Amino acid sequence: MHVHTRARRARAALTALAAVLTWAALLAGCTSHGSSDDKPGSPPVPGDVIRVFPGDGSKGVYADRRLRVLVPTGRLESVTVVMSQDGQDWPVPGHLSPNGKVWVPESRRLALAAKYTVNAVAHDGEGRRTARHATFTTFVPGQRFIGYLTPENNTTVGTGMIVSVQFNRAIEDRAAVERAIRVTARPAVEIRPHWFGNDRLDFRPEHYWKPGTRVTVGLRLRDVEGAPGVYGLQYKDMSFTVGRSQTSLVDAAAHMMQVRRGGKLIATVPITAGGPKTTTYNGKMVVMEMLEVTRMDSHTVGFGGEYDIADVPHAMRLTDSGTFVHGNYWAPYAPGHVNVSHGCVGLRDVKGGDSRTPAGWFYERSLVGDVIEVVHSKDKKVAPDNGLGGWNMGWSAWKAGGAVR
Repeated sequence: MHVHTRARRARAALTALAAVLTWAALLAGCTSHGSSDDKPGSPPVPGDVIRVFPGDGSKGVYADRRLRVLVPTGRLESVTVVMSQDGQDWPVPGHLSPNGKVWVPESRRLALAAKYTVNAVAHDGEGRRTARHATFTTFVPGQRFIGYLTPENNTTVGTGMIVSVQFNRAIEDRAAVERAIRVTARPAVEIRPHWFGNDRLDFRPEHYWKPGTRVTVGLRLRDVEGAPGVYGLQYKDMSFTVGRSQTSLVDAAAHMMQVRRGGKLIATVPITAGGPKTTTYNGKMVVMEMLEVTRMDSHTVGFGGEYDIADVPHAMRLTDSGTFVHGNYWAPYAPGHVNVSHGCVGLRDVKGGDSRTPAGWFYERSLVGDVIEVVHSKDKKVAPDNGLGGWNMGWSAWKAGGAVR
């Protein structure tokens, strides 16, 4: 059977510009000159010892404009720059020139959709101390892109979990976006990316994760130009933990499923797979979501009116196209004997669900990220991008799907 709606990966988008910060008193005994335009080529106001580029109050500054703080005479004593974005503040690291007259940031590019606040202190040519406060805001692109991430943050998953980033719009500079996403693991293991089309990027190791592995995903998409005029918005980290190892092998011809923990067989469960005209995909599929009960309507997956079951128990999604492992109470004779489903894997259950049934037992012992492999079905192998089917692709082919060479 197949569910009538698809799992949504929506995440809340990040907020836009941070609230404007206000500064109070300057250092005692110092003077501030905030009236100068400070744009390149503009003459300094008499007595304006410290100059800031871009100028105080500038708006819509492009990312390639250089941030500089300088003094024509004397020497800079200290420069503090804060970048405010998405409701958070970050210090901007930089360094002084050997003669102490110019301060520049370590990064040559400004962040987009941000406010910069500059506070500097200097000694003029006559030894007098002076301070300067200036602010400017940078260009806010008209279009942004974000990535919806699987799995959820701070969850425990099965050893077959694949990290998947689904973008809200097409990515043209896939290499730039790929470089801005880092997936790491403890204990360390090689993790490689693979693009499916221009709006989905998946990551996995060569083999299933080891139990207990801690995986961290760093999104550094903010200000990355994914397509002409389209910039990333996110700058965040998320992580998940890999739980115990459980894999299941469904033999569609034998009508049985073998469940293994840590490689050891713990149960053999009778199943019913897809019937002759609606066979089940072969191949490795990963549990994407778990639903204690759901409605399954044949109209939503391209069939006619063959079924519409409002209370399918113990349902675990395996593909985007609608393949599930689920409880079956309407054909109790089928599991272990005959294949009658419309492409899913059915386990014996009762109406309303019961943890003591085979379906209930399996559901309570499963995790999102567990691998369920189907063999001996008279169907093709599931596509690698149908759900989290990337384990059906060899390691060489997987690595070849990255954009960064």
